[in-house]
Amino acid sequence: MGRLKDKVAVITGAGRKRGLGEAIARRFAEEGATVVLTDIGKPSGEYLTADNIGTSAEMEEVAVAIRTVTGGRVIAMTCDVCAEADVARVVVDIVKTYGRLDIVVNNAGVGYIMKPLIEYAVEEWDLVMNVNLRGPFLFLKHAAPAMMAGIKAGTQPSGRFINIASQAAKSGAPALIAYSSSKHGMIGLTRTAALELAPHGITVNAVCPNHVTTGLGEKQNAYRGKVIGATTTAEILAFRKGRIPMGRVGQPSDTANACLFLASDESAYITGDSINVTGGEEMH
Repeated sequence: MGRLKDKVAVITGAGRKRGLGEAIARRFAEEGATVVLTDIGKPSGEYLTADNIGTSAEMEEVAVAIRTVTGGRVIAMTCDVCAEADVARVVVDIVKTYGRLDIVVNNAGVGYIMKPLIEYAVEEWDLVMNVNLRGPFLFLKHAAPAMMAGIKAGTQPSGRFINIASQAAKSGAPALIAYSSSKHGMIGLTRTAALELAPHGITVNAVCPNHVTTGLGEKQNAYRGKVIGATTTAEILAFRKGRIPMGRVGQPSDTANACLFLASDESAYITGDSINVTGGEEMH
C-alpha cells in the first residue's frame, strides 16, 4: 500500500462506471494518490451522445464511489480533450490546487464506431483521431512543462505519462479502421515523447489491453456477435477466450495494475515501451 503516496494523477475519459478509467482511478487511490477524473461532461454532436461519454453527474458518482471505498482524495473535472484551452485549464487548475502533477493517464478514447473502411465517414475518422490521438498529444504538450517545473523546483521527483493504447495498436482490427490507426499512432507518439522527455526525468509508456467488457466492450461484443453469428454474450466471450492462451478475457483490474506499475517508482527505468496486457493473445 502507498506506492503512489503524495502523488497527483489525472486520468482522462474516466467518467463512466465500469470503465477502464474508473478501475485505474480506484487502483491509484488505493495506493495513496490524489486522483483527478476528467470526462467531457455533456453530450456533443452526433457521435458523443449521452451513452458514449461520461456526463458530469456520472463522473461525480464515480468519484464519490471511489472516495467511499478507498478513503482517498478523488475529484472530478470536466475536460474536452480535443480542446487545447480545456486541457491547459485542467493542468493549471491541478497544479494550482495540489502544487504538482506527477502522473497523466491518457485514457479517453472513441472505439464504438465500427464499420467497414469504405463506409467510414470522414467526420467519424476525424472524431476518432481527435479524441484518441490529439487528446494525448495535448496533455503531453501542457502537462510535461508542469512536470519539468515541479522536478526542477524539487516539489516532485519525476513525471509519468501512461497512454492507454490497445491490442489494436499492434495488429489490425477489422471494422475499426480509425481506432486501430489512431492507436498505432499513439505508439509513435509514446516513443517520440519518451525520447524528448527522458532527459527531464519524465517517462512515457503505453499499455495495450485486448478486449475488456466495459460499456465500450459491450458495444464491441454486439458488433462482433453479428460478424461471427453469435447471439449471446456467453457465445461471444467464448469465441474471445478461444483466442487467448491464458483462457480468459481481460478485466479492468488487469489494465489498472499495469498502469499502477508504470506510475510507480518501480518503473523508473522503463520508457518508450508499449506493454501488452492480453493474456498472451498479443506478443509483439
